[in-house]
Amino acid sequence: MVHLQNEINEQPDVIRTLLQEESAHAAKIARAIRDFEPTFVLIAARGTSDNAGRYAQYLMSIQARLPVALATPSVHTLYEAPPKLSRALVVGISQSGQSPDIGQVVKDAQSQGALAVSITNNADSPLAKSADYHLYLHAGLERSVAATKTYTTELTAVAMLTTALVGNEALSEQLSTLPQKMKETLLLSEKIIQWVERYRYMERIAVIGRGYNYCTAYEISLKLKELCYLTGQEYSEADFRHGPIAVVEQGFPVLTVTPKGKTSPVLVDLLKQLKERKAESLIVSNDPDAYALAQNTMYLPENLPEWLSPICAVVPGQVFARHLAEVKGYPLDEPRGLTKVTLTV
Repeated sequence: MVHLQNEINEQPDVIRTLLQEESAHAAKIARAIRDFEPTFVLIAARGTSDNAGRYAQYLMSIQARLPVALATPSVHTLYEAPPKLSRALVVGISQSGQSPDIGQVVKDAQSQGALAVSITNNADSPLAKSADYHLYLHAGLERSVAATKTYTTELTAVAMLTTALVGNEALSEQLSTLPQKMKETLLLSEKIIQWVERYRYMERIAVIGRGYNYCTAYEISLKLKELCYLTGQEYSEADFRHGPIAVVEQGFPVLTVTPKGKTSPVLVDLLKQLKERKAESLIVSNDPDAYALAQNTMYLPENLPEWLSPICAVVPGQVFARHLAEVKGYPLDEPRGLTKVTLTV
C-alpha cells in the first residue's frame, strides 16, 4: 500500500492521540491567551497550513468573537515592513516548522510584545522553539508529499485551542467524538473508487465551499492540483455567483462541499442552478436535499457538527484525489516538481 493511502487511513488514530496528549496543554495555552487579552489574531502559514488558517478565521471569529486575519509574510521578509502587532495573538502553523518566512512573522510579532503560539508536527523545529507556546500535532512521520494527516491534525489543534479558549462544555463533548466521526467518514469514502473512473479525462474543476468549509474548498482543490495536475479553482459560494459561474456549461465539473448547517440553503440553491446549467456536480455532503442534485456524492456522517465538519469533509476529497491520480497513472507519493518541505522567504 502506498504511503498516501496509509496516511489517509491513520487520521482517526492520530487525531485521537492528539486529543489525548495535548488537551491539558491546550487548556494551559488558552489560559495564557485569556490573560493576554489579544485584540485580534494573526495566522502565519503557507500552503496546506494556510488552509488551516482559513478554518481558524471562521472558528475563532464565530466561537471566540475574535477578528482573525491571515498574515502576509512577504511584508515581513521581502519588504521588511511588519505591521503593528503588539496586541495580537500570532499563531504560526506549519507541518515542518522550518519555513523562514513564517518564522519571521512570529519573530517580528514577539519583538513588539505579541503572544506567539506555534502549531507544528516537529517539536524541535525553529518555529516550535521560537514561539511562547507550542502545540505538537502527534501526527507521526508523513512520507507522502501531499499532506493529509498533518492537515487534519492542524485543524483539530485549532479546534482544541478554540474550545479551551471559550470553555464551552458542549463543544468539548462534540470534539471528543471526532475520531469516531473520522472513522465513519473513511468507511463512507470507500465507495468513491466505484465511480472515479468517470473523471479520468477531467482537466479542470471548480471547488466550492462556504463558511466553515471555505477552507475545505481550498484544501480539496489543492489536493487535486498536487496529485492529479488539474487546473482547478476554489471559491466561496457567494464569490462564485459574482462572475465565475459564467464559465459553467454542460459537463463542467464542480465539486461542492455541502454539509448540513447554516450554509446548507445557499449551497443547495447553487446546486439547483448548476443542475439547470447541466454542470457535472460532485458533492461532499450529509444533506439529503443535496443528494438528488449531484451526479456523484461523497457522504459525510449524520449528526456531524458543522463547526467540526471541515476536519471530516476534507477526507473524501483526499480519497477522491488519491484514486483519480491512480486512474490517471500519476505517482501518489511524489508528485512531479514537489518536495515534502518547501522553504520560502
